[in-house]
Amino acid sequence: MDRRESSVATVPEAVTCGEAMLLLLAEPGVPLDRAVNFRRSVAGAESTVAAALARLGHTTRWLGRVGADAAGEAVLRELRADGVDVSWAVTDPGAPTGLLLRDSHPQRAVEALSYRAGSAGSRLAAADLTPEVVAGARLVHISGVTPMLAPGAAQAVHRLVELARQSGAAVSFDPHVHHTLGTDHEWMRIAGPLLREADLVVAGEDELEMLLGGGAEQAAKALLELGRARSVVVKRQDHSTLALARDGRWTHDPFGVQVTDPGGAGEAFTAGWLSAWLRGLEPERALAEAACVAALAVQAPGDTDGLPTPSARARALSFYA
Repeated sequence: MDRRESSVATVPEAVTCGEAMLLLLAEPGVPLDRAVNFRRSVAGAESTVAAALARLGHTTRWLGRVGADAAGEAVLRELRADGVDVSWAVTDPGAPTGLLLRDSHPQRAVEALSYRAGSAGSRLAAADLTPEVVAGARLVHISGVTPMLAPGAAQAVHRLVELARQSGAAVSFDPHVHHTLGTDHEWMRIAGPLLREADLVVAGEDELEMLLGGGAEQAAKALLELGRARSVVVKRQDHSTLALARDGRWTHDPFGVQVTDPGGAGEAFTAGWLSAWLRGLEPERALAEAACVAALAVQAPGDTDGLPTPSARARALSFYA
């Protein structure tokens, strides 16, 4: 395996680690089984957050594996173009880059086909991660997807949490549950414990209920009382959001926008919240910014096309207000 060297040493504010896949997105509104034309871009729970944070002005590093193939080249090129540091990404000659095919429609369920079994991303290993990868970072972000890919990937995620603790970086966690990767029990066993390891949690209402049991707000309060969490954000089924911390409770209603493609909305929201946290904003403002970033993301096709810059976020907040 080869590492890609960066010509400029960077100290990231935020580090994300996990899967990055080549995304082939069907033409808008056309069912996947009938689609002829596809747009190429990048998908992945952690890589999308990395791209979003970079566009929002934060120095960001993505850790993970891609194959030594054209898809891997495209993924790394797209992340570099967004300003993400990929100098610690591993190019694995023994496995292909993961592939995601999906359609997009705002009024029906999205159909997606993922080809990730045996992919380079699933071969992430603890040995890929050294203290240098998080040195100086204030934030390390992970999702539940990566530990669900393979036992070695799960070990790598726990190693990263350990490195974050040693370096003094906060850990943020989004379960990002995909039932194609495992049963409820498997998610509870493999990804669930990471909820208690995170300083910042962003999760869907249904995810908290499934992983911890009981109501989502009660589960969030339990994380604040019994875990490491400083704040827990709950994305509700009606698209409103709730933020809980030890000193308060805040809510925000969604912005009413016309959805073009719902893909990537969760990652965009998470990145908007984390950007606000990195800048020391109050929870009420942070929820508004997170909702704004998500609203902009779903108005464009693909997971990353609609991700805003700081100036675009400011203009949109002024417009929505």
